[in-house]
Amino acid sequence: MSFLRVAHLGRALLAATALAAVAACGDDDDDDVTPPPPALVAPTNLAAAEQTTNGTVRVTWTAVTGAESYVVERATGATGTFAQVGTPTAAQYDDVGLTQGQVVRYRVAARRGTTSGPFSGDVSVTTRVQGPRVRVLTGTLATQSLAADTQYVLRGFVQVPSGQTLTIAAGTTIVGDTTVPGSALFVLRGGRIVANGEAARPIVFTSQRTPGNRRAGDWGGLIIIGNARLSRPAPTILEGSNANVGGVQYPGFDIAGGTNDDDNSGSLRYVRVEFAGFAVSQDNELNSFTFAAVGRGTRLEYLQSMSGLDDAFEWFGGTVDGRYLVSYLSGDDHFDAAEGYRGRNQFLIALQDTLPLPRQGAGTIATDPQGFEIDGCNVSGTNCPSQSATPYTMPVFANFTLVGGGSGIQQTQGGIGMVIRRGGGGVYVNGVVTRWGRLGLSVRDSATNNRRLADSLVIRNVLFTENGATLDPAATNFTQPASFATAALDSAGTAATALFAALPALGTAPTAAGLDFSLAANSAAATGGLATFGGTLGARMTNFFGGTLEGTAYRGAIAPGGTRWWQGWTNYARN
Repeated sequence: MSFLRVAHLGRALLAATALAAVAACGDDDDDDVTPPPPALVAPTNLAAAEQTTNGTVRVTWTAVTGAESYVVERATGATGTFAQVGTPTAAQYDDVGLTQGQVVRYRVAARRGTTSGPFSGDVSVTTRVQGPRVRVLTGTLATQSLAADTQYVLRGFVQVPSGQTLTIAAGTTIVGDTTVPGSALFVLRGGRIVANGEAARPIVFTSQRTPGNRRAGDWGGLIIIGNARLSRPAPTILEGSNANVGGVQYPGFDIAGGTNDDDNSGSLRYVRVEFAGFAVSQDNELNSFTFAAVGRGTRLEYLQSMSGLDDAFEWFGGTVDGRYLVSYLSGDDHFDAAEGYRGRNQFLIALQDTLPLPRQGAGTIATDPQGFEIDGCNVSGTNCPSQSATPYTMPVFANFTLVGGGSGIQQTQGGIGMVIRRGGGGVYVNGVVTRWGRLGLSVRDSATNNRRLADSLVIRNVLFTENGATLDPAATNFTQPASFATAALDSAGTAATALFAALPALGTAPTAAGLDFSLAANSAAATGGLATFGGTLGARMTNFFGGTLEGTAYRGAIAPGGTRWWQGWTNYARN
């Protein structure tokens, strides 16, 4: 073969090799092309079922190939409009917070990036109408919150100890276990309670029994023990706390020895305590509200005691301020302060139209129920050095309306609008005291008169009317008109019903709708108030709820045409 032919064959072979290489490259390009993703389809097997948690529906479906997430839409009712409620990445969604007894419909679409596929057909479910959940509280509580969707049962002496906080949501109901007489809630020194209700959703502590079967003394009450000063030395055991409750013997809680008048035990707002009070023994009872050595850092406003067996509100020492307090139907005193209480209170209402019916075995009605009962230190009690023990009982009560039940329901020693004794002092101004069967005012003893002589017992601008008598004839040294010549006391003959916009006749059970404690336009109490607090009196009124305790031209808890602050959250029931 010649050299020329061989060269020609070599060139032909190279060209063939190059063509093969080009062909091979073209085959590789065809293999790298990604096929388009499958089209998104509507999810199938859609289902919806309510969970055991109230108001939660779980929606499930079969996963769609190629889906990155899903769009869940909900409609209310059979014809409601769908709206997006969630975008889960898994084939499941929990819809929470639904209304009970409601029809809800769901549909779901698959999504990839910003592209959504078609929606599924819809599926519906009706949420259940469920009764309240019930939870029993016993023993010592750790920090926790109570929710309005649960009813809580106090069993025995339930305690919030030092360092722990009990938070209660607006609208929550707490009942005392009536199978364990005397069950109660104790917030101990260093513990805190934050119970902030609302006018439309008060927090209610009440009996476990049904309406119509409830009695005063069905359970113990609400007790707060703070770290403020008391006029008794430690140990001083809180009355009613040394008891055998539910088979457990409690040694009692010491309320003395505190040193911090600015102590903070929390806050109570729009709280009602019903059918409470329990007598461990004679003169050894729990009250509806008990504030023992509670400091002024604590906030108390819009509180009601209803149908309690013992005192409605009782303060043992301490400095806590309060406002907008209501007491209806008390088995003992409506407002009782002793042993060095020095707090200020404005706008108070007490109404007594009959005596409450006590629960069998819970104790008896007191023999001396009053409107105010103010004591220094009771030397006949335990651990009291003298009636002049310090700190003195020196409260301020301003703009009070005390309506008694007349002579028909008074007990042996009761039926008095205001009793101040045993070295008690304080300021009592711009009040109305009416319908108390025996007396409007009784200032009892020389230790108490000493407070008056030292200008630490001041009674000013108070209207007394339709009482058995205004002043106590048995203690002429202390309550004769000359003793209060500058007090601007007014003993009018006006009937109680003429003072207020709407007050039931004696013996008639009130209703919330039929009560109006605001003063009538021509009421004898519409004028005559002390509008300006001057001198040492004014100094005591400062730093009250971030402002100053106000003077008023009227007397009583509500001005003519004033804001009806008690409406919407108070209750008036005998059983």
